[in-house]
Amino acid sequence: DWHIPQQYGIRQVYGENGGPGGLFHSLRIIPPILDISGDIMAICPDAWVLNFSNPMSRICTTVMRKYPDLKLVGICHEVASLPQHLPHILETPLSNLSFQAGGLNHFSVLLNIHYKDSGADAYPDVRAKAPAYFEQTTNVLGWALPSMPPEHVATVGHRPWAERGLFRVILERFGYLPITVDSHFGEYIQWAWEAADSEGILDFFRTYQIWVAQKVSEETLIKGSGDDWVTSQVLESIAANRPTEVLALNLPNRGLIDDLPADIAVEVPAIVDGSGVRGVALGRFPRGIAGLLRNQVAVHDLTAEAVLNKSKAAALQALLVDPVVHSVSAAEQTLEMMLRVQRRWLGYLQ
Repeated sequence: DWHIPQQYGIRQVYGENGGPGGLFHSLRIIPPILDISGDIMAICPDAWVLNFSNPMSRICTTVMRKYPDLKLVGICHEVASLPQHLPHILETPLSNLSFQAGGLNHFSVLLNIHYKDSGADAYPDVRAKAPAYFEQTTNVLGWALPSMPPEHVATVGHRPWAERGLFRVILERFGYLPITVDSHFGEYIQWAWEAADSEGILDFFRTYQIWVAQKVSEETLIKGSGDDWVTSQVLESIAANRPTEVLALNLPNRGLIDDLPADIAVEVPAIVDGSGVRGVALGRFPRGIAGLLRNQVAVHDLTAEAVLNKSKAAALQALLVDPVVHSVSAAEQTLEMMLRVQRRWLGYLQ
């Protein structure tokens, strides 16, 4: 997903959810998810389906089109960065902050934030204080390094704005705080390779490789890490009719973001209770952010068409409208090579 497009000169920051890598990832993973969804509709159509798989937006968009009555919710933990950082940036308890974020999965920003005690707009303080805060953030791997071999820890770089070079550009040029780091936000932007902290992304990748290769006991796997708190919120709120506001869920855009079409999955805050999941309408977005989001709409649309219609032509068009792809010959050669190398999974495209 990353190396083959690179052979033809396509520069991807990451290639999991966006760019050519995101397309081929989608073309492989969505068909079996559609099969599972079809079984659910046939056997237990009232069941709630929680998707954690990436590419989140493309999966949810395609499944929602094929099975519009399926109770599908996409869950991602990236929004947890806001409760983690905002209290430190603003030097106030999280309980004193009210905020909303939204957009597309891995491509969302903090839209508004207020102090509860005064009602004042806190975004001017975010814009003023966040640069100094992230200047001191020299790595994003603190959660993993204690368990790493010393020889690996010694190779991890420590730089200001670690894995937030592109993040910094978005904050300073567009005026809004991304909810995720360069590796994800940069998947959707043509010039991201120039601004992103590529070394920071590689540090994360290498660290994660070592981390997953370490032996983990069955007891630890069963116990889990506690990172499934959003899942618990959603399940408990539906089962116990306990109204809860969740910071971000991926849902059909039924009047949630005015700047994007209705048949695209979007990431918005949501209210969950015994009646189900209701997205919070965010209205119109800042023009610059809306422009970045709109650049992805056709990509997601054509990805869904490629899968649902088993269309090689739609897959090529999905590459050609992608901002990350720079040339028609690179797109065509990448597609042909991927169809050859991954024929086992992509042979359905005709």
